[in-house]
Amino acid sequence: MKSTNLKSTNSFLKLTLTVLLLALASVTAYAEECKDAVVLVHGNTGKPSDWNNTYDKLITAGYYEDQIFRPDWGSKYCPSCNNHYGSEEYPVRDAIEAAVNTSCTGKIDIIGHSMGVTLAAQQILKLDVAHKVDTFVGIAGAWKGLWSCGMYPFNVWSSTCGSSGLSISSPLLDSLENQKIADKVYSMKSYMDEIVCGTGVCLVNGRHSSQIDGENDSFTYAYGHFGLQLFTSSKQIELIN
Repeated sequence: MKSTNLKSTNSFLKLTLTVLLLALASVTAYAEECKDAVVLVHGNTGKPSDWNNTYDKLITAGYYEDQIFRPDWGSKYCPSCNNHYGSEEYPVRDAIEAAVNTSCTGKIDIIGHSMGVTLAAQQILKLDVAHKVDTFVGIAGAWKGLWSCGMYPFNVWSSTCGSSGLSISSPLLDSLENQKIADKVYSMKSYMDEIVCGTGVCLVNGRHSSQIDGENDSFTYAYGHFGLQLFTSSKQIELIN
């Protein structure tokens, strides 16, 4: 009788151990798969496919398609028509909300290019989700504005350069100043940027306009405005992991 009970006990212990090991393996596998959802915000007159290099590397790095959000915003034919108010806002806002609501970690990462940098930051603040953003990477943004747009209120007359646009000291840019938008913030800039440095001057108040208030670090490349997005995909993914 004792031998039978001992065998039963041993079998039960083995079964319990097997179940625990399988559960641990499942949890470990889930932890490895569980990554922050990522939002990729293109620039003025851009399109989601502008992020193809980054998207492909994210998939290679183990992200799933439904963890990557690429909002499509703004006119594709009128760069001077786009700003940070109204119809341009909604696709970006919806993407950030969807990413926050579906992220298995409870956190998201955001990478923006050009006007997508300031547009994404604005939506973070409007949604009050800075505490949900682990890493924000701004590529070739005009955080301090564009000299080609003039200085507000003596700005170039266009939506892109207006009060909700990228003129120096516009109300839109002033609303972003020194605001917390993520736990970690990085910028990528170029002194060969044909947009941000289009007048030949990259600095605003002594800093490159693409640098973000309170950033953890800034990286400089000789790629130009569009090359910064295309050729830094590996660095982008390194920064969000």
